[in-house]
Amino acid sequence: MSESARILVIDDEESIRRTVSMTLQRAGYVVDTAENGKHAIEKAEANFYNLALIDIRLPDMEGTELLTALKETTPKMVKIILTGYPALQNAVKAINKGVDAYLVKPVNTDELLRLIKEHLDKQKHEAEYSQQRLAQFVETRIKELQTEELDTPKTTKKD
Repeated sequence: MSESARILVIDDEESIRRTVSMTLQRAGYVVDTAENGKHAIEKAEANFYNLALIDIRLPDMEGTELLTALKETTPKMVKIILTGYPALQNAVKAINKGVDAYLVKPVNTDELLRLIKEHLDKQKHEAEYSQQRLAQFVETRIKELQTEELDTPKTTKKD
C-alpha cells in the first residue's frame, strides 16, 4: 500500500492493546485501539481501517458479534480474531461470521506480523484488480456510447 495500513486493535485488556499497538507501530502501521465492541463500531464508522484485530471476549459483546457489525461498516476490512479461549465452537462461529484468520493468545509476534502482511497484500491486490475491472468497464461503456451516437440518425429541428 502506498501509505501505511490502518489497524484497529480491539481488546478489553489494556496491556494487550498497548503491547500489540507498539509492535504494529514499530512495523510501520497506523494503529488505533478500542476497549469494547461499542467503541470499535463507533471508530469504524468514523474512520477507515484496513484491518481489525478482535478479542473474542469483550465486555459488551462477543467478538463474533462484532465481526458482523464491522462487516456492515467496512465490508472489505480484514478481520482477525485473537483469543485466549480457543474452542472449536468459537472458531466455527467466527468462520461462519466471516473472520479472515483466528489466532490463539499468547500470540507469536512474528506469526501475527506475517499474517497481517499476508492479508493486507491480498487486500491490496483485490483493490487493484477491482480498479482495473472498473476502468475496463468505463472504457467499454464509453465505446458503446460513442458507437450508439454514431449509429443514431441525427434529427434536425425545423422551424
